[in-house]
Amino acid sequence: MIALLFSRGIRPAFAAAAIFATGPVLAQEDADKLIGEAVESLVTEQLDVSDVAALPIPSERIGEYVDTNGARIFYQAGGDGPPMLLVHGYPLSGALFGRVREALEDDWTVITLDLRGYGLSEAPEKPHSIEVYAQDAIALLDHLGIEQAVIGGMSMGGPITLAMYQMAPERFSGMILIDTIASAAPPPEAGLWRGVETVIAENDSLEPIIPALIPDMLTGETRLTDPSFANYLTKVMQGAGVPAGRGGAIALAERPDFTDMLTQIEVPTLVIVGVEDALYPVQTSRDMVSAIPNATLAILPGGSHAAVFEAAGNAVAAISAWGQTVQ
Repeated sequence: MIALLFSRGIRPAFAAAAIFATGPVLAQEDADKLIGEAVESLVTEQLDVSDVAALPIPSERIGEYVDTNGARIFYQAGGDGPPMLLVHGYPLSGALFGRVREALEDDWTVITLDLRGYGLSEAPEKPHSIEVYAQDAIALLDHLGIEQAVIGGMSMGGPITLAMYQMAPERFSGMILIDTIASAAPPPEAGLWRGVETVIAENDSLEPIIPALIPDMLTGETRLTDPSFANYLTKVMQGAGVPAGRGGAIALAERPDFTDMLTQIEVPTLVIVGVEDALYPVQTSRDMVSAIPNATLAILPGGSHAAVFEAAGNAVAAISAWGQTVQ
């Protein structure tokens, strides 16, 4: 992503953002301790999940709609058990969770939505903030008559989840944060997102940014050995409208800082991260786990930023094991 966007005049900010996230150089004793903790947090178990080839075409998913705040939100709900709402990242859709939902539905009523303007959802104008997305998700819970749920979000879905907790903590029975971050965007990262918005606006399309995002979503090994993963995520991203692509980039650039709120989270929390996530790396997730009173870290081998899709079998194993302590 960095090289491709740099060629379009966008600052290579994620490299700097990653440096900011890692903090100072550690003494060897501290480094050894962190390595030990990482091994303990590594999810080695894999449960059966859907093959990419078995997933429906993102634009042909079957679900329902709810009208809220001027938008028409597409959602899918199925399964047996307590409710679990999962919120996707940028510029994806609820199709991101297609590989994990069937396995999770054995124990949970799994709900996914397409944020306004993404996937099969519609919006009259570009969304302008993380809070708007959060309000839509809470409205969906209201529509379904769900008073409390485990609520989780991937990437941009993480700040949305945290905004939901800030608005209505009583709606949470647990929280899942997936390859995400709690802090506001530092200036280099904010600059990148504003650059992304400019590219989309100038081209009136998300097509120029999709090839730049795929290498961040998936590991090099997956992209090399199984093109179906990149092909599917490309189709998912192609479902995002131009207003959503622009608005989501702005929302990420201007996202709130939830760092101080982490210490106030009173529900069990699972923090999941792909071991090869270079956008919001493992140390970022470790920092969140250290701040949240009742948090568990799960590191997924063979996963990058879209680890919940790429390393889906490990993700389901982590969620299932954690979920037994929550239900």
